[in-house]
Amino acid sequence: MNYGRVPGIEKPVARIVQGTVMIRSEDEERSFALLDEVFAQDGTTFDTAHQYGGGDSERTFGRWVRARGLREEVVVIGKGAHHSEDRKRVTPFDITADLYDSLARFGFDHIDLYLLHRDDPSVPVGPIVEVLNEHLSEGRIRAFGGSNWTPERLSEANDYASENGLTPFVASSPNLSLAVQAVEPWPDCVSISGDEADRSWYEETRMPLFTWSSLAGGFFSGRFTRENLDSFESYLDRLCVETYCNEENFARLDRASALAEEKGLSVPQVALAYVLSQPLEVFALVGCNTGDEFRDNVEAGGVRLTGEELAWLESGGMPLEERASSA
Repeated sequence: MNYGRVPGIEKPVARIVQGTVMIRSEDEERSFALLDEVFAQDGTTFDTAHQYGGGDSERTFGRWVRARGLREEVVVIGKGAHHSEDRKRVTPFDITADLYDSLARFGFDHIDLYLLHRDDPSVPVGPIVEVLNEHLSEGRIRAFGGSNWTPERLSEANDYASENGLTPFVASSPNLSLAVQAVEPWPDCVSISGDEADRSWYEETRMPLFTWSSLAGGFFSGRFTRENLDSFESYLDRLCVETYCNEENFARLDRASALAEEKGLSVPQVALAYVLSQPLEVFALVGCNTGDEFRDNVEAGGVRLTGEELAWLESGGMPLEERASSA
């Protein structure tokens, strides 16, 4: 496992971050076993959210951490202030309410990295930065950032922090994948896949990125082909079809398959290596359902693709073997 650092967090942060949306109390034995397997493979960083399972995921994850006595050994990423069906909730009140809910569900006194799950650009950044600094100074969080915030809003927030002697946002969590989203899968999502300007901003600032849907919602699993798109019925499968299943992405999938065969890897491993090989401070969020899946991801984390390979996966052109022979 490779590790990195995030300002404000003293512990090393695993580059591959296990999600917890699949963790639930009704299947606690299986959930605990999965978390045990991830931790045994040096997976020490976990992504959680106030809305996952209506709070059940946080409660179950908290019981596992307390039962194993691991609070000082794991890095916990929490997310709050997600929109509801009725309104957008990026306000000091909602941030505070969600944070207190999550701490109570976990049974913890602090969250290592707290991300605002969504943004509301109509809301001024000042009160948001101020309330996050309040929770930081009182020890409820160690660092904070934004999930699905644009570089423009992050810059605005951090300019406010600088002008007022406050701690800035130190992390961001947009989508980043080899497959580019044709439509946003959920309202107010932010993706930097294929967006050179946004990626350049992150390359310049070196702000840590916790990228979600690195494997494009299962697009790189091999289950989706050009011929079978009408056969999928479940919500998540249909979402993948609508978001990722177009010819441009199938061409990327073809190239990922060719590179996987050349390197002795699986296609999902190439897709994850693509994300982790970017010239950015990337920590990839993954949603493994088994220890074997996590092991495959850890192996992919040890693969570094060249700039030429990254460019070829994105846009094709001369096959890699022909480029090598002509060099």
